[in-house]
Parts: sequence; C-alpha cells; structure tokens
Amino acid sequence: MVYQTVNPYTNELVKEYPFTTDAELKSTIDLADKTYHETQSQPIAERAKILHNVAALFRKKSAELSKICTVDMGKLVGESAGEVELCAIIADWFADHSEELLKPDKLDSIVAGDAQVLHQSVGVVVMVEPWNFPYYQIMRVFAPNYMLGNTMILKHASNTPTSAKRFCEIVEEAGAPKGALTNLFMTYDQVTQAIEDPRVQGVALTGSERGGVAVAGAAGKALKKSTMELGGMDPFIVLGDADMKNVNECAWRVRLYNAGQVCTSAKRFIVMDNVYDEFLDGLIDAFSRVTPGDPMDPSTTIAPMNSKRAKEKLQGSFDAAVAAGAKVAYRFPEIDSEGQFFRPSILTDITPDNPGYKTEMFGPVGAVYKVHSEEEAVALANDNPYGLGGMLFCGDKEHGAEVAAKVYTGMMFVNTPLASLPDIPFGGVKLSGYGREMSRLGQMAFTNDKLLVTADRFDKNNAPGALYAAQDL
Repeated sequence: MVYQTVNPYTNELVKEYPFTTDAELKSTIDLADKTYHETQSQPIAERAKILHNVAALFRKKSAELSKICTVDMGKLVGESAGEVELCAIIADWFADHSEELLKPDKLDSIVAGDAQVLHQSVGVVVMVEPWNFPYYQIMRVFAPNYMLGNTMILKHASNTPTSAKRFCEIVEEAGAPKGALTNLFMTYDQVTQAIEDPRVQGVALTGSERGGVAVAGAAGKALKKSTMELGGMDPFIVLGDADMKNVNECAWRVRLYNAGQVCTSAKRFIVMDNVYDEFLDGLIDAFSRVTPGDPMDPSTTIAPMNSKRAKEKLQGSFDAAVAAGAKVAYRFPEIDSEGQFFRPSILTDITPDNPGYKTEMFGPVGAVYKVHSEEEAVALANDNPYGLGGMLFCGDKEHGAEVAAKVYTGMMFVNTPLASLPDIPFGGVKLSGYGREMSRLGQMAFTNDKLLVTADRFDKNNAPGALYAAQDL
C-alpha cells in the first residue's frame, strides 16, 4: 500500500505521499484529545457557523475540488462536482439541525425525580474511508461528529490521498481548530494502534468486507464502538405492472454511475417475465450508447475504473461467472485507450451455483434475472449475503411498498433511485455492515447517551419499589 495519486485515465503518477510515522500518529492523537477537551464548552451555534463555512468553501472551490477528485480516482468531472455539492448540502443540514437533534430526551419514568437522556460527545473517533466517493464518505462522518464535539482522525484510501488532504485543509480554512479533523497516511497496523489508544472512543469504516472484519475485530478487542458500511449486491426489482419508460430511464444510470463503483449500485436486476425482454433490450440499448473518454471532458459518459488493480479484480470475477455458464447478453466494443476502462457488460442466466451469483462485481457489469412471481423476486433478492439497499419499480406504489418491506436490506426505494441525503439514514444489514450514517441516527452514532435523573431530595418512602425503606437504622 503506497499513498499516491495515479490518474486512471492517463496512468500518470501525479503525486506520492510518505507514510505517517509512529511519532506523528502519537502527536496527532495527543492533539485530537487536547482539542476535544478544550472545545467541549464551545456553543453548538459556533460549531454550526464553522460548518456552514465549510459548505461555503466547498461551493466556492468546486472546480478545484472536482478536478482533484477526478484525477485521484477517475470519475466523470460532472459526477465529482455533484459530490462536492452533496458535501455542502450535508454540512449545511447538520449545521442547521444538530442543535435540535442533540436536545435531551425527556423520559416518562417511575423514578422519584425527572429523567432525561443527554446526548454527549465521547472523544476521538477514527475514520477509515474508501476511494469511490473521496469527499462524501468523509463528510457524512465528519459533519455530525463535529457538531457533537468529537474530534476525528482520518485514514483515507491509498489512491485518493490528495482528496483527503484537501478536505482537511478546507475544514481548517473554515475556522475549525487544529485537531478537529486530521488526515494521516497510516498503515493498517497504525490504524489498529490508534484504535487501541484509550483516548480513541470509536471507529467508523466504509469499505470492503475484508477491511470491515479487520477493523471491527480491532475495535471489538479494544471495546470500542464501531460502525461498518460494507459492500452490497443491491436488487433492482421490476414488477409486471411497472412503467417501463421510467424503469429504462433509471436502470442504466444506477448501474453505470461512477463506472459502477458504488456500494448501492443496482447490481442485480430482478425482472418479472412479462416485461423481461423489454427491460433487457432497453438496458442493452443504454449500455451501447455510453461514450468512454477523458473524464475531464463533459461529453464523456463512462469513466475509467479507479485503478488497474480494480479493473483486474473485476475482470477475474466476470471471467469466472462466464466460465461457470453465465451468458454475456452484451459487451461494449473494445475501448481504444490506455486508461483503466472496463467495457460495460450485461450477464444473464446466472445460476445459484455460479460464483457470480453471490460475488459483488464492483464496476460496470449488470446481472439480469428473470422471475415468474413476486414471491420468487423477493426470495431471489434475499438469497444473498449482503443487505445494503435496493430499488423496486411497480405500478401501484402502495403494493410496491408492501413487497419492498419483505426485502431484507437497510434501505429500499420504490419507483425512485436510491439516494443518500443528510435527512435520511444510510446503512445495511448482514455482510453490508451495521450502524447508520446521516439523519438523526447518524448524529447519534458516536454519542454518550447519558441518563440523568434529578429530584428535589431523597425520599426513602417514594424510592422505586421502596428499595431503601427497610434499611432504617
């Protein structure tokens, strides 16, 4: 693992960064802990002002940030700009709503006094984030925890170091104190060292199942709270009465966005038999009309993958599925480029014994399944080790909601593409992880939910259950 920006379109090594030393890690934790204690009395309104400044700087520097993101990991520059704006939206939302979200919860209780739950900060939180959304993945952890008063240490992906560095610089430019968010180019061993430090109180990871197992294991061993957002093989279910024009407009977009490198991409299209042929024809047509090219060119509509390694891994999974009997219903023509392009492809006839049936293909590959009943559609959607999100398209949205509720995932969207926004929770079940980010649930991910009971005086005869009444001297 080397921290370096390698442009996936040109294969040019743009910049390399040295690893963090153990001394730098120690001094960073020292500073994060010091800043945590020094800022606990800061009014939440002051934090909100700084977070609004972060949002404003993201918008002001959108062109710069978009270019950095595209050069780091290859996504279309328009998609990068959209990610920058989403970060600003998240920052503004938590700045506007955190004070209300963090208000104490009053409890109706039989205790002899008034009971409430306070939502307090816990200390230093370690963030381990992936490359596919270099800014957004940071912001959805940073914004709520900054408003809460936790300080954070970031370990980003090794192939998006410039994005990570620039994000943290902007936070400081906005007025946040040093130590509020610090980027480090850590090794995996150093991540474990950080988690083991008694001043670190939690760790948030978005990434692979393998990374989640390692980090969650280290957190569990150290008795630290953790949240995990891992992979997904999200179903895209099409019922027989769906508006196929709407379906066809959506399906290719949610598979090819970010070159298919999205945990919540529609990786399995589960389609009723009466609309199967129409759906497959529409998906093939859409896949055939994408335009590969320079991701900095607005006319390009399919980007290279983030790295040579990622492309080779996807090729291996694709080849294994085909070797086991999957049919290649479509494959884009050869792309005349040295960039890390994977030809958009569609597979059908994937049987349960095929490795492609339960392998997440993290790139522009769509898998299409034909089903003959809603029950079969739900069973197929649930026959999977993951459970992140999903989409369902139908004619009657109330009935669609009933069917969607039977799919075992953390998120389901009916007649609309899955979205990640600050006011709705994000997260999954099974091997897709645990915990939630965004919304009030994300705001509470790393809180000390402290019970506080107050009374005018101790009354032994009015204590719960008269616990002390028999102990008179």
